[in-house]
Amino acid sequence: MNNFTHKVYLLTEYDELYKQLLEEAALPALEITESRSEATILLASPPMAAKCLDEFSNVEWIQSIYAGVDALIPHLKEFAGELTNVKGIFGQQIAEYVLGYSIEYFRHFNHYRQQQSDLQWQPKNYQSLANKKMVILGTGTIGAHLANVAKSFAIEPIGVNRSGIPAKNSPFDATYHVHELTTALKQADIVVNTLPNTPETQDILNAESLSHCSQAILFNVGRGGAINEDGLLLALESGHISHAYLDVFKQEPLHESHPFWNHSAITVTPHIAALSFPEQVVDIFKDNYLRWHDGFGLLNLVDISKGY
Repeated sequence: MNNFTHKVYLLTEYDELYKQLLEEAALPALEITESRSEATILLASPPMAAKCLDEFSNVEWIQSIYAGVDALIPHLKEFAGELTNVKGIFGQQIAEYVLGYSIEYFRHFNHYRQQQSDLQWQPKNYQSLANKKMVILGTGTIGAHLANVAKSFAIEPIGVNRSGIPAKNSPFDATYHVHELTTALKQADIVVNTLPNTPETQDILNAESLSHCSQAILFNVGRGGAINEDGLLLALESGHISHAYLDVFKQEPLHESHPFWNHSAITVTPHIAALSFPEQVVDIFKDNYLRWHDGFGLLNLVDISKGY
């Protein structure tokens, strides 16, 4: 590959910034092209690439700028190249989102904001995060980072994954197989979904599984398909879930008539829990491109058959 010039096409929401960062990187034997048919590498947002992938007839490697590639997977049946995503850059942001809202919930910060507007002085009993149990669905880089941050607040992190086997130096106090999900949920004060979108994760949090919770708060920062929406509404009505913080949904943007908008026990955010900062994405791309250029295998490869 050393003597071959590769051409990368940019298909993102911030093409000019990505172009500037790549030009500054001055990667060997790499040119930025505006010709889709000439491109051998596609650096792209999966939803944008999904709409026009057939125009990239010579692409050998697709680098997603997101961790999630589910929008692209259905369009890769004829794709013989390699797909990589970005990992290791979202854990901090996810942890900030989950811990930020958790602190706000248990310390009643919204209550005092309203009190200030009403010129009221009414202290309200609160709970500390210490010794609460956080069940995290997904024990990969994001889940593990969140678990480590949670431990710094004296929260006990419990992991749920496909094997039930903790990784080496696992930050989780306990790890359960996904088939033991209800056992984990019975212990939960806080539930966090970080799972990818796969057939196995569809509706994994539903009326039945959530019925094993007892006044837990729920976060979905993985994929919208993991939550059965009707089941969540039932869990909120019954008190199994006391509040849901939802950043991802089965249909995005959330339809204006969706019941989540006006539900007092649901907080809706527009898929912003963890953003792909171009500087971080390009750092990952640079390292991977240099490996590829030197004949080594790519990191962060996505198994297209699994979707992650």
